[in-house]
Amino acid sequence: MLANYLIGLREGLEAALVVSILVAYLVRTDRRGLLRQVWFGVGVAAGVSIGVGAILTLGPQGLSFEAQEAIGGGLSIVAVGLITWMIFWMGKTARHLKGHLENALENAIAVGKGAVVAMALLAVGREGLETALFLWAGITAAGSTWVPIVGASLGIATAVGLGFLMYKGAVKVNLRVFFQWTGVFLILVAGGVLAYGVHDLQEAGILPGLNTLAFDISGAVPAGSVHGTLLKGIFNISPQTTVLEAVAWVAYVVPVMWLFVRMAFRSGPPRPQPAPAASRDLAAAGA
Repeated sequence: MLANYLIGLREGLEAALVVSILVAYLVRTDRRGLLRQVWFGVGVAAGVSIGVGAILTLGPQGLSFEAQEAIGGGLSIVAVGLITWMIFWMGKTARHLKGHLENALENAIAVGKGAVVAMALLAVGREGLETALFLWAGITAAGSTWVPIVGASLGIATAVGLGFLMYKGAVKVNLRVFFQWTGVFLILVAGGVLAYGVHDLQEAGILPGLNTLAFDISGAVPAGSVHGTLLKGIFNISPQTTVLEAVAWVAYVVPVMWLFVRMAFRSGPPRPQPAPAASRDLAAAGA
């Protein structure tokens, strides 16, 4: 539940930030008449995201076991790719998100009301589709139905509340720190989803090595135990992990984590150092 709560919180907060920035800009520039178009676009984006989640959940039913595993494994890998792109994109542009969205909205206003609807739909819909796909992958990997959904719903509800309070100025969130640490956590979660996707493809017969285990700690960490449930539910770590799963996890987490930490946690550009006194004297003499 915790992993899905944080996914819902992070993705929901991104969507809430987008909506609050668009609404605040229209109110600030005395264009309240366009709020209806923004909310319509947001509503369509939410509906499409829910529809995609339903299709992912109900679509594969009735197919053969191998087909379901192949679809699940492929979509899990796609989900990892999307969440990785989102983590880096937000880590890089979080501080400039407001200006980016306001410029895009101003350009859409110049085109017409339909463009405003499309702009809001695309801005929020991207977050919604990423959330639907990644949550589906996490729910499938956890082997549960209602617990991850409850966690994600609570995360989204928390994000909506925080977004409203931020819009009203009642609370301030250090977005840089928030996206830094949730990015680190989501990379670990994504590594588990990737390993699970590889396992699905192995069960479908697409990848080899299903019976070649890297380790088996099921005796020390039973699947039904508290710590086993936590490892499986949060990081999708299976007590019985194949060599290919372990290789995929390490090959993803190590370089991605290194690149993200290097990008997101680096300090700002160095402050310019004052010129030496001799240089200042020469410059003054030349002037």
